[in-house]
Amino acid sequence: MTSTARLEHINVTVSDPDATAQMFVELFDWHVRWSGPAIDDGYTVHVGSDEDYVALYRPNVDPSAREDTYRQANGLNHLALVVDDLDLIEKRVRAQGLEPFNFGDYEPGKRFYFFDTNGIEFEVVSYP
Repeated sequence: MTSTARLEHINVTVSDPDATAQMFVELFDWHVRWSGPAIDDGYTVHVGSDEDYVALYRPNVDPSAREDTYRQANGLNHLALVVDDLDLIEKRVRAQGLEPFNFGDYEPGKRFYFFDTNGIEFEVVSYP
């Protein structure tokens, strides 16, 4: 017997869940699914589609940034999002004051990356 899994959500720590959620709403046409109290007296906002989402968690203390997560065994390297219109999303990213980088056009699709205000790296990709 086999079973196929799908990713329902990812949970990341951010300094301002509401502001980060609003950025996602404006960039990707997502919506806030839920917000409220979270583990250890923290606060969480779930933002995404009806099928999947990103949980944005703020602990009850100031979160600290880590350097170079690509060199940590438990580091978050980037989150990748598939979009239909890469050019539109690039314009929206720039309108947020964020800087796209590392543009690529190779199999299986076109892509670029950007860091959000929390220092989280995102890959935005479009497949033919």
